[in-house]
Amino acid sequence: MENVRFVGLDVHADSIAIAVAEPGRGEPGQLAVIANDTALLLKRLRRLGQVKCCYEAGPTGFGLQRALTAEGIDCVVVAPSLVPTRSGDHVKTDRRDAARLARFLRSGDLTEIYVPDVATEAMRDLERAREDAKKAQTVARHQLGKFLLRHGRRYDGKTAWTVKHFKWIHAQHFEQEAQNRVLEDYVRTVQDQTERVDRLTKRILELVETWSLRPLVKALQALRGIRVISAVVLAAELGDLTRFESAPKLMGYLGLVPSEHSSGEGRKLGRITRAGNGHARRILVEAAWAYRFRPRQSRAIILRSAGVPQEVRRIAWRAQERLCAKYQKLTARGKNKNKTMAAVARELAGFVWAIAREPTLLAH
Repeated sequence: MENVRFVGLDVHADSIAIAVAEPGRGEPGQLAVIANDTALLLKRLRRLGQVKCCYEAGPTGFGLQRALTAEGIDCVVVAPSLVPTRSGDHVKTDRRDAARLARFLRSGDLTEIYVPDVATEAMRDLERAREDAKKAQTVARHQLGKFLLRHGRRYDGKTAWTVKHFKWIHAQHFEQEAQNRVLEDYVRTVQDQTERVDRLTKRILELVETWSLRPLVKALQALRGIRVISAVVLAAELGDLTRFESAPKLMGYLGLVPSEHSSGEGRKLGRITRAGNGHARRILVEAAWAYRFRPRQSRAIILRSAGVPQEVRRIAWRAQERLCAKYQKLTARGKNKNKTMAAVARELAGFVWAIAREPTLLAH
């Protein structure tokens, strides 16, 4: 790569700052700050000859990387949180950021992130829209519940947000008309958000049938605690799981490994790093709670596993046995419940990795 120039791009909605690091050890030079226009950028890059360029992942997405790659230009997207920074350097400009990227691209100190294909990114957008809708639904429910509680209206039923609960809410009446209007508005908001969640769920179920990762989605549902929406989230967020050389690599990517603060002969482990993909990590932690119970093949799991390869079902059963034992062992030692679930989720990630690498799935 003696003749390759290394280009750092600081990409924003309206502009792109370009810096070039020549082969060797010299400081990167500033090329230009141009409008965020792919054709103009291509024109600039082609003048440089053979180049390798990079930019940080961010709100501008992967469109630029795909456009440059399609034109034969080597371009990677890097993780912003893993770009080295100098201690005490508090000056941040677009030009300096571009030069920093060019320098570290040349030295090989940047961490490239996975760029999903267009269909997978589209499914990711859809499942994240549903997640946003679920958050909005939760907020709306909390607002309604707290409004009723402020005025001494307490529901005595066991489960909230059921048909019976909503009948109780609709039966509430206040002396002040303003408060009746508030109640009406809160109820309508909850209903609107619930309809939005249902609508997005239905669209996911429709589109997953034509998705290239459908076999993986189907296989992951053999695992306890992972139904179709959870499987879609894992597949869309993680994409090609074969890029992880080992299960611990995936666990680290998901931020499920403990942090470490060691010095000398002392070794101290802290909470999980929470680095990487938080969407997939949340799904695994939620699924981990299902392994509190003894292993068994429930009717729901049998139905979800229909048509799944035998080896995948074997891995899923082994997951039940191992993770239930893990949970019992940690709780017997008096471990905190949340820490226990993080540990179970970490090992569950290993079983997800094992299923994704099954030859019958890779053949698809």
